[in-house]
Amino acid sequence: MQYRHFGKLNISPSLLGFGCMRFPLKGEKDSDIDRDEAIKMIRYGIDNGINYVDTAYSYHGGQSEFLVGEALSDGYRDKVMLATKNPTWHVKTADDWDNFLEEQLKRLKTDRIDFYLQHCLDFDSWNKFKELNLWEKAMKAKAEGKIKYFGFSFHDDYEVFADILDTYDWDFCQIQLNYLDTDFQAGLKGLEKAQSKNIGVIIMEPLRGGKLVHNVPENILAKFRDYPVQRKPVEWALRWLCHHPGISVVLSGMSTIEQVKENIEICSREDMIPGCMSEKELSFINNLANEWKEMKQINCTGCNYCMPCPNNVNIPECFRAYNYAHSVRGDAHDVSRQKYKWLTDNFADASNCIECGACESACPQHLPIIETLKVLHEELIK
Repeated sequence: MQYRHFGKLNISPSLLGFGCMRFPLKGEKDSDIDRDEAIKMIRYGIDNGINYVDTAYSYHGGQSEFLVGEALSDGYRDKVMLATKNPTWHVKTADDWDNFLEEQLKRLKTDRIDFYLQHCLDFDSWNKFKELNLWEKAMKAKAEGKIKYFGFSFHDDYEVFADILDTYDWDFCQIQLNYLDTDFQAGLKGLEKAQSKNIGVIIMEPLRGGKLVHNVPENILAKFRDYPVQRKPVEWALRWLCHHPGISVVLSGMSTIEQVKENIEICSREDMIPGCMSEKELSFINNLANEWKEMKQINCTGCNYCMPCPNNVNIPECFRAYNYAHSVRGDAHDVSRQKYKWLTDNFADASNCIECGACESACPQHLPIIETLKVLHEELIK
């Protein structure tokens, strides 16, 4: 496993971090985690070099922290840096912040959290953070040894990100970044801003919820196949991130043991170090990304924050069908309509949307969900 520099912190995290929001499931609900398999995956990752494990209060319907606490028993807790997040949207008073931290310590079966994040900061939640003076709460928790480092995860425009970084002396931050999202939210500009302040950066959505690996458009796959150096899409995505020296950890929300093994193998290669890509390779990926971004699509990462929909619309599956329809595959529209028909037959299609707005207020990507549901229904119902 490759290990990285972590800004001003004197620690060496593994390049690959274990993200705990996409565990394998036994049932249809996001909370129905296949506990035995998930624990097996986490422990295999730790045994093979992963030393950073990231979860959150809300992941898997609130079950992820319990699962992680169980997985880190039997001596595994002391082998990793454990990260979790204070649920910003549930915090109404300053005391709520303390109460959630205490609950999370119990869920995780630990007496300290190494990396504690203010979850999903955007313009509104950032203002609430300042109004409630939650920074003082975090500093008190650090002094008491309940948390070691304090940071935040981010979902808004660069200007908000810069304001957050400049307001307090953060230990680290977590941003969304991949070769399609260079100018999205904090983006590369945000990475450079954090690096200039010597703040370690954790990367989420490195594969854009699997989109950079699964159902890749045929024209994009053809470009990968024709390139002189043969690499799988997953390696191109991880290598592009690894190339940037300001990145400390790349989180992957892995759903199978095969994914864990493949990602570990890639991130353990000797050449997976800062500066590992040539100018020619960077130009290739940049041109490929520009072509991909011009295709009609909705940039859903499948995080499921919008679920459950109060009117039973399966929003992530609707978006998957829509994106697949524009994947430049020969049978794309036919397959997408079949997928959408299944949603319709199960009363989970976009026609059930009553435009309540609950999904849009919960979406960390700030996607125009309601309008997109109208568009995709009109296209896929034909």
